[in-house]
Amino acid sequence: MQGTFQSSHLRIELDASAQAIGERLLVPQKLQQWLWPQRLPAGLPPRLQQGTTFASGLGPLAIQHEVRLAHPGGLQLRLSQAIDGYQEWRWGEGWVQSCLEGVSLLPLAALQTYSLLRLRQAAAGH
Repeated sequence: MQGTFQSSHLRIELDASAQAIGERLLVPQKLQQWLWPQRLPAGLPPRLQQGTTFASGLGPLAIQHEVRLAHPGGLQLRLSQAIDGYQEWRWGEGWVQSCLEGVSLLPLAALQTYSLLRLRQAAAGH
């Protein structure tokens, strides 16, 4: 894998319940609404669960995801291809945090910040 090891840990407050945040992260149809420009494939289950695997697209790059853990307060993904690492999400009433670590040529901290801001916007429109 080419690139550099990067680590980004962010936590933000948002105007949403823990249940609403969880739906935005665990339900692929709702996840796709704020994850742009990353594209999810068709045919995903209605809800992400342990063992689900899929590839998402970010421009010409593919990111392979394997759901390692999915429950009402957390989601953990193993990442490969364009990012060799993992992403972990935790959430509760009015907050979400994300830890993203891996080797990549992509600017992971900038992408993570952008994603969290898009999630905040989506949650405000719930």
